[in-house]
Amino acid sequence: MDKVLEGKLAFITGGSRGIGKAVALKLADWGADVIINYYKNKEKADQVIKEIEAKGRKGYAIQGDFGKKEDIDRVFEEIKDKFGYLDIFVSNAVASGREVVGGFAPFLKLREKGTDRIFNITVKGFIWSAQKAVPLMKDRKGKIIAISSTGTKDYMPYYAIHAAAKSALEALVRYLAVEVGPMGINVNTVSGGPVDTEALQLFPDYELIKERVSKMTPLGRFGTAEDLANVVALLCLPEAEWIQGQTIVVDGGLSLIRGTKES
Repeated sequence: MDKVLEGKLAFITGGSRGIGKAVALKLADWGADVIINYYKNKEKADQVIKEIEAKGRKGYAIQGDFGKKEDIDRVFEEIKDKFGYLDIFVSNAVASGREVVGGFAPFLKLREKGTDRIFNITVKGFIWSAQKAVPLMKDRKGKIIAISSTGTKDYMPYYAIHAAAKSALEALVRYLAVEVGPMGINVNTVSGGPVDTEALQLFPDYELIKERVSKMTPLGRFGTAEDLANVVALLCLPEAEWIQGQTIVVDGGLSLIRGTKES
């Protein structure tokens, strides 16, 4: 595709791996300069920047914990100081690793620390980020896109708090879309079915899930990070400006047949 996003500046949280990395590279392919946020792994972030620059685009990485308001404020202040504007904001950061052990569990074994961590990043992180992103999009017809999951509607083992947080995220997107629509800013959600990323590999029965989902999905395969990135990129186009406050499901049709006798 031509460089349809040339002249645009995008910022993706959790952009050093998985879905965030795929989004960053797709937007760069389409001509955008890209800022990524990373939490701990600077080496992976630097590699993504090299890949962005190899596509002829500018890349920039900023460390920050998007579960902490002070880090969010600092990151957006750096973007403001260095660039002064923003065209695309993709809220993709997720809680993972040891910090969420108590939140990545059966409902009756949920613990406060992990639960709080998941909500802080997914829900509060989006609120504080959007509040900082909107002023940088003034008069630029900005795009805000949040990454969610079909786990908000379909049961997934160990996913109760993630699902609750993502459900809240989808509601926040709808409210924000109404409030910033008059500013010419589009706000939408891309909701992915099971996607083969490091986050899904945390599931104790990951291999079984992957096998079963691949067989059940009408399109006959497991989802990839690139599948979601493609839809995020489409929502960034000027032609998508009439899509507002929506949750776009990207799951190969899996949600159409879940719960049927055949599944």
